[in-house]
This record gives sequence, C-alpha cells and structure tokens, in this order.
Amino acid sequence: MTKFGIMGGRLVPPEDGRFQCFPRNQWQSEFAHAAKVPFDYIEWVYDLYGHDINPLGNPAGTGIESLKNLVESTGVCIRSVCADYFMDKPLLRCGEQELDERLQELARILRNGSTVGVNRVVIPFVDASAIRSRENVVAVQDALQAAMPFADETGIEIHLETSLAPLEFASLLDRVPHPKLKVNYDSGNSASLGYSTANEFAAYGERIGSVHIKDRALNGGTVPLGTGNADFATLFSCLEKIDYRGDFTLQVARGTPGDEVVWAKQNMAFVRGYWHN
Repeated sequence: MTKFGIMGGRLVPPEDGRFQCFPRNQWQSEFAHAAKVPFDYIEWVYDLYGHDINPLGNPAGTGIESLKNLVESTGVCIRSVCADYFMDKPLLRCGEQELDERLQELARILRNGSTVGVNRVVIPFVDASAIRSRENVVAVQDALQAAMPFADETGIEIHLETSLAPLEFASLLDRVPHPKLKVNYDSGNSASLGYSTANEFAAYGERIGSVHIKDRALNGGTVPLGTGNADFATLFSCLEKIDYRGDFTLQVARGTPGDEVVWAKQNMAFVRGYWHN
C-alpha cells in the first residue's frame, strides 16, 4: 500500500544554514510534527554532517531505542533512509581501501536500519557523486554488485537516484539485474535536467521503487510545487500506468522557518490532488 512521508529535517527549521541535513539538535521533535500532518513515515537522512551522532550509526546505543520508542508512540515509521553520506564519500572515484570503508558504512546503515523497520536505502549519484564517464559506470556497477549481498542479508532494497539520461540509467540497471536494486524517481531532478517523463518511464519504469516529490526550474534549483518545470500530470499518469504501489517522499522547497507543519500540509494537499489511490 502506498504511503506518504517527508524527508528528514524538513519539519524543523534548517540547521547551520543547510537546505538538507540530519537535524542533529532536533531529530526527536520531527516525529510529533510528522504525526500532525499526518505522514506515515520520515525518510531518515544519513549524511556526513550528522553521522557521528545519528542513531543509525550505533545500534547498541540509546539512539536506536529512542527511535523505536518514538516510532511506537507516534505511529510515524522510518521506512526509508536517504544516504547523503555517499554524496561526500561516493562509491566511485576512490581507492580500493576507501571503497571498502564506504561499503562497510553502507552495510552498517542497512543492518542498523533493519532494526527499526527500514525497507529501502536511497543512494544518490548526483552533483558531487554524479556518474560522469564509462569508467564511473563500471566503478558503480562493481560497487553495487559488492553491496547487494548486504541487501539480501537485511531484506532492505537499494534505490538509486542518478542524473543519468533515461537510456544510460537503464543500461546501468541492466548491468546489475538484482531484484532488490531499484530506482528512486526524483521529479525535481528530472525537471531540472530537462528529461522527458514519458521517456524515463519507457526506459526503466518497471524498476521504479520509490518517488521523491519536488519541483525545480529547468537548469535551476528547488522551487515550490507547481512553480517549476516538473510535469506532475504526466508523472502521476505514468505511475498509474505501471500500477505503482511504492511510497512518495516529499522533498519540497522549504517554506517559512517555524511554519514547517503548515507548509507540509499544503504540499500534501497538492500531491493528493494528483494521487487518489
């Protein structure tokens, strides 16, 4: 059954001027805020900025128990992890030892996530971690093949978010035909890159496992839903055609600091206007 969530950190004012990060000082409060909207889940951010105190970094610590208690008391789950850690430490353009350390970090995220109900980890290959060459494609293929046993071990899917053109993305997926490797479709990134939604779905629609909802201007940054180049009508039509049953995570532009819950409700209403399933 389709569920709706929000990216971690979006229900509290931004920390240290960061648009998206693990909210080091406010993460506990997000559960109560999410329940007010209501959201089914939070997509947990695991990044370099917050990884030293992120509860998913230490299953034996009090953080994991705090997470479980907050999930139980609010009914807001942690279904997904956005592994922005691999933006700063990508699974490509690194030495053998560095890659091994990064794969072990991914294994830690998967294993710890399995203790709190996570069912997917999204790995971004965009911006600093973008795939830019044939050599990068081979490196990512090798890294993913090394990572998939961790997915099998934990039962957690790995979803890729990339800036590759549709056919290039499909080619990468064909290189790693594992049932737990899927696509995270980001409506804003595709809009910014000028990709055709119909062409994307024709290339790899059957492997889309999750969706990030946001809007961006062509060749530009994130803007409020409905004000950029994202073609939401076509997107939701394509999702209906493939009988999409996955989740939607709101990763939208920030509103006024302090009004995050009200802003989230408005954005949820926007999405509900397109998706009635």
